[in-house]
Order: sequence, then C-alpha cells, then structure tokens
Amino acid sequence: MSDRYSRQTLFAPIGEAGQQRIRQKHVLIIGAGALGTGNAEALARAGVSKLTIVDRDYVEWSNLQRQQLYGEKDAAERLPKAIAAKSRLEMINSDVEIEAHILDATPQELEVLITGVDLILDATDNFDTRMMINDISQKYRVPWIYGACVGSYGISFTILPGETPCLNCLLESVPIGGLTCDTAGIISPAVQMVVAYQTAEALKILVEDWSSVRHKLVSFDVWTNQHTAINVLKAKKEGCLSCGDEPTYPHLAFENQTKTAVLCGRDSVQIRPPNRQKRDLTAMKELLENKGGTVEENPYLLSFTVDGRRLVLFKDGRALIHGTKDIAEAKTLYHRYFG
Repeated sequence: MSDRYSRQTLFAPIGEAGQQRIRQKHVLIIGAGALGTGNAEALARAGVSKLTIVDRDYVEWSNLQRQQLYGEKDAAERLPKAIAAKSRLEMINSDVEIEAHILDATPQELEVLITGVDLILDATDNFDTRMMINDISQKYRVPWIYGACVGSYGISFTILPGETPCLNCLLESVPIGGLTCDTAGIISPAVQMVVAYQTAEALKILVEDWSSVRHKLVSFDVWTNQHTAINVLKAKKEGCLSCGDEPTYPHLAFENQTKTAVLCGRDSVQIRPPNRQKRDLTAMKELLENKGGTVEENPYLLSFTVDGRRLVLFKDGRALIHGTKDIAEAKTLYHRYFG
C-alpha cells in the first residue's frame, strides 16, 4: 500500500483492507458546485478508483467564494465546471480516474451513468434532479447520500435501497424544502459541514462498514448553533412509488422531466431541448456575429451578449439565458437567436 494513504489506513475502521476496498470503488457525483467540489476533492484524496462528475454549468465569479476546486482563470474563461474540476482533481491524485460530463442529468443520462457505480453523491441545487437520483438509486439498488445547504443551514441523509426510507418517502413527513441560495445566500462553513457529513458516510459505504452508516437525518445551523438528528426509519412507506412493494419510479418518466428551470442563486433560466442535439458552435458564432452583440467561444460553449442579456449555448443544445427569471422571455430569446 502506498504511503500516500498511510494516515487513512492507520484509522482502524478503514485499515489496509478498507483502503483496498476504497481503491476498487466508483463514485458518481451529480453536481460540481459547492458540495460537488468538496466531496470530489475529499474522495480523490482518499484514493477512490474512479470519480464520475456530472454538471450542466460553467464557472462564474460568484462560485469562487465556496466552490473549492476553481480559480479565477476558470471563471474568466467560463470553463464548464466538470472540465475544470477534472483538471484540478487530476493534479491532486493522478491515480484516480476522473470522468467528466457536461450535461443536465436526465433519466436517460442516469440510466447510462449508473453502470458500475457503487455510490451516488447528491450535490445538486434542485429537487427535480434529486428525485431522479432517488429513483435511479432505488431501481439499481445503489446507495446515495442526500445533501443540501442554504444560508448557514445544512442537511444530509444517507439512503440505502431496501433498508432506509427514500427521499420520496421523506417528502411527506420531513420539512426538507424551503429557502434557496437565491433568497438567503450561502456561507462556506455550511457547505463544509454538509461535505463532512456526506464524505464520512461515503467512506463508511466504500469500506463496507454498514453497521456504522448513520440512519438519522441530520440538520444544523452553524450560525445559530443548532443541531438536530431525526430518526426517520419509520417514514418508510410500503406504498411508495419509488421504493415501495410495487415501485414505478415516477421521476424517471419522460413526462415528469423539467424542460426549463430557473437556476438557483441567479437571474438565469436553463432551456433544454426535447432531444439532445449536437450544435456546431463555430457555425453558430458566425451567424450571431451578424446580429450585433458580443460573441465569445471556448471549446465547450458559446456566449452571446445582446440587449442586456447573455445567452450561453452548449454543444448538446442546452442554453442558459442570463438576466431574466421569466421562462417565457427566455424561450423567446432562445428561439430568436439559436433557432
């Protein structure tokens, strides 16, 4: 065993055998923002075999306050988060295989990404995606760890298919919604606390120390000094459509997929075409240059600023419309400039 992990193997619950297990495991992280970057760095340093990182966005200046893998150059170049994270993680631990995907996590994508995965980490900022993660986890019996934070508040729960209640069960009995970073902001200590809970649970699962996995939902506020641990095992429902006796996995159904979304913390709307496309960014740049405004391009996306709005187009046809929360306006701008 490499001396690289010597301090980790000295920790008795992991040891040499646990480290060997960690080195064989594949973790899927959905989201490469604050929680995603924190978890990805911790697990890369811990020596997992493979990390698959999925994110739909790119690095902006407001991310740098809490999203620890990114620097000013990433924000200036508007690098996709998945790409910037991969580059940084490969410098941290070249023994870990890093797979990066610039995409919106849809059921179709998750059906492909789940292959060979031992654990899913939730690092998203919206419940639509979390419910898809929940259903894909139940369908393929892969554990996942829910995490969220806003302001100075954080929450986490470990979901083991067949054993614990799933997120769909909890929605009816536990208040886990509420404010967003759009309305309440976010401070980095809250992020780091959630990351600590998620990563600790992840290591327990990766070394297969199932008896140590926490079965309580934990929430806390680092500013008001509050901490709560709730036993939610009785919340598991036999009739749950996601994890019950006759599951239908409703959040993997096409009709339940959101095609537009107002992004957390920003005056921005994501537009996702019904079918994944392959857009020629260079050709689109040439078209937009004749419509006024400012056009910028990197290998992953195209940015077009016009009339106080910034439109960002990805190769898969997705677009982020900045400067508005009005979905109708965003759709109009998308079709006017991107066809």
